[in-house]
Amino acid sequence: MNNLKQITSLQNPLIKKTLVLQDKSRERKKANLFVLEGIRELQLALKGDYEIDTLFFCPELVSKQLVMDLALTNPNIDLIEITTDIYQKIAYRTTTEGVLALVKCKEHSLKNLKLSKKNPLLLIAEAPEKPGNIGALLRTADAAHLDAVIIANPKTDLYNPNTIRSSVGCLFTNSIAMGTTTEIISFLIANNIQIYCAALTASKEYTKIDYTKSSAIVVGTEATGLSEEWLKSATQNIIIPMEGEIDSMNVSVAAAIVIFEAKRQRK
Repeated sequence: MNNLKQITSLQNPLIKKTLVLQDKSRERKKANLFVLEGIRELQLALKGDYEIDTLFFCPELVSKQLVMDLALTNPNIDLIEITTDIYQKIAYRTTTEGVLALVKCKEHSLKNLKLSKKNPLLLIAEAPEKPGNIGALLRTADAAHLDAVIIANPKTDLYNPNTIRSSVGCLFTNSIAMGTTTEIISFLIANNIQIYCAALTASKEYTKIDYTKSSAIVVGTEATGLSEEWLKSATQNIIIPMEGEIDSMNVSVAAAIVIFEAKRQRK
């Protein structure tokens, strides 16, 4: 049976804790909790076997029955009814649906990554800094139904509210792992996965590569590209020919172009 409570004060300790979790990566890691907004995102998190700790809802904005149905997934979820003022204070997004939850973080160690296919297709991003780019990469990975997304040398908290928002819930639909560049390269070699690095030097046009075998598409930041360690370990560096004045594009766009070429070949 879910525990139903009401909070009417902005000074309530749980409300203050939620605001801190929204703002500070350190506190999210310390509490092993992150803040999740929206019905669709919450449903995707539940589908991805995330565990809800606390579920806030504003009865003026959302059906109480819908909230109860969501809470049925776990009888230990604390249900908290809050006022409109409190919801508007703790909600991160401007468009509100009246539902916000504290959710337990998952452990994304590379050693726990299980690849079910014999010829997996992976996306690897080295040192992404912008939450929006990480979210966009996760959306691309979901659209292509990749086997996993691996983040090398992460610079940003995976559960940053901007990452969750920009991924539109795809954070919960992808298999995600994290590790150092060295660890990930060792993992790829041990699993006989070809390494294709997006780079400007010593590169082949991306359409000239055979992605039908086990393949990892590796992208770096727009500012600095990939580290030398990746470039030295590549099976082949790849490039997307461009005809304009610039020599780079948004990392999520570049990743999508190569990923869907790989998907085309695999069909």
